[in-house]
Amino acid sequence: MDAFRSAAEAGDIEAIAATLADDVVFRSPVAHKPYRGRDVTKTLLGAVIQVFEEFRYARVISDGADHALVFETRVGDRAITGCDFIHVNEEGLIDELMVMVRPLSGLRALAEAMGARSEVVAVNRPAVGS
Repeated sequence: MDAFRSAAEAGDIEAIAATLADDVVFRSPVAHKPYRGRDVTKTLLGAVIQVFEEFRYARVISDGADHALVFETRVGDRAITGCDFIHVNEEGLIDELMVMVRPLSGLRALAEAMGARSEVVAVNRPAVGS
């Protein structure tokens, strides 16, 4: 989890991608359906890196293969607290990543900022499952 945390705090999308399993399932706080695969997850997280300001992890909770990383950030003038819920596979790669954020005004600001990015619009089509 240290590699993911360090990469996320540094805004290093290539290092983040290196921690993801090929078949990672990403559940966004602003999308109804999850996304599957390293490439689409990398694209989405790359956009998030551009949107989040002053991102930092405030707390990490780990229990075996499951981790919760509580973060603080801003989107414009909205302060956000969120959590990355992560599961790693036997190889130590992230195979599930679910992000939750609060408050609602921060979620709305995040959704608006993400929707404004053309690469995010393009990857909305491959959403799978529910």
